[in-house]
Amino acid sequence: MIVLKLAFRNLIGAGLRTWLNVVVLSMSFVVIIWQQGLLDGWNQQARRDTIEWEIGGGQYWHKNYDPYDPFTIEDSHGLIPAQLLQSTKKGQAAPVLVAQASIYPQGRIQNVLLKGIYPDQKVIQIPTDRLKNKSVDLDVVPAVIGTRMAKSTHLHVGDYVTVRWRDTNGTFDATEIQIVQIMKTNVGTVDFNQLWLPFDQLQKMMQTPDQATLVIMAQGHENIQVNGWIFRDHDFLLRDIKELIKSKTVGGMVLYFLLLFLAWIAIFDTQVLSIFRRRKEIGTLIALGMTRSRVVTLFTLEGSMHSILAALMAAVYGIPLLRMQAMRGFSMPEMTDNMGLAIADKIFPVYGAGLVLGTTIIVMISVTIVSLIPARKIATMKPTDAIKGKIS
Repeated sequence: MIVLKLAFRNLIGAGLRTWLNVVVLSMSFVVIIWQQGLLDGWNQQARRDTIEWEIGGGQYWHKNYDPYDPFTIEDSHGLIPAQLLQSTKKGQAAPVLVAQASIYPQGRIQNVLLKGIYPDQKVIQIPTDRLKNKSVDLDVVPAVIGTRMAKSTHLHVGDYVTVRWRDTNGTFDATEIQIVQIMKTNVGTVDFNQLWLPFDQLQKMMQTPDQATLVIMAQGHENIQVNGWIFRDHDFLLRDIKELIKSKTVGGMVLYFLLLFLAWIAIFDTQVLSIFRRRKEIGTLIALGMTRSRVVTLFTLEGSMHSILAALMAAVYGIPLLRMQAMRGFSMPEMTDNMGLAIADKIFPVYGAGLVLGTTIIVMISVTIVSLIPARKIATMKPTDAIKGKIS
């Protein structure tokens, strides 16, 4: 207890040098927690949006379907299995038919994916109910597109555009499509170069009655075996997001260790200077009977107390700042809108208890170790040389 009180008194007595170290270390606390909280918030937000807008509780893919291989799309459709058709009638599934096509906005050609889906589905949040728009001509196919698609094609609600496709018999055909809704979504994979059409109309266009490419299941669905169809769970469908977050986390570790390194250097230099300037005090303490280990403990405690004071200081100004950031969110640049992943206009950081406690423990332990390294020099000092101002 005496060593603890003495260490605290010496630390406060150091004045400006102590508080400069505490400020630097407290900034490390706040920035590290903010950065990790931002990544956690992005991860949770991206997962939630992707589940709600695209993958639901998982998807059954036709055995030939590969969204990353456009050459498979032409043959990746088949009759909807009876089990999945029954789930569709109960509102627990949403079949989707995917087809390749070309559109001609403003006289330009652009390759797109046509995706047919039931207008009455409630499995994902795409506003498919707009596909029942009664104002659309009977000879015109209604379509819902995303804001990114609308921006790239300069299409607006009510505009008509010609679409050309090839059906399963190899016959080319074309028709007019009217844009009935432009949806705003954070999930780029349901937006980029995609037109959402009524399921039955796309089936007629493609000459594929009762067929689909994939079936989106409602959340809470139990996996069942379906011949010719492969179930893709969240782990598979969200792996792109996981890989991106992992890469960002690795990149963030550079800043993490850079901040810690600056704090370590500050504490290390302070300890070395303190031992050099207080060598007579060290010799006196040893001569008066204090063991070398207790003297080493004294100086180690002085260094480690920097992290305690820094944590308290970080709490004073860090909690209001981080709370405000969590409420207002962090605005993302417009360029991120074209990354093809679920990135919102604003990301709201999430600061869990594990993040705050883990960061505090790591910083405190590392600072204690850095404080111990120069303090070990005391164990080799001779009391007589120390009193004379020498360091052996």
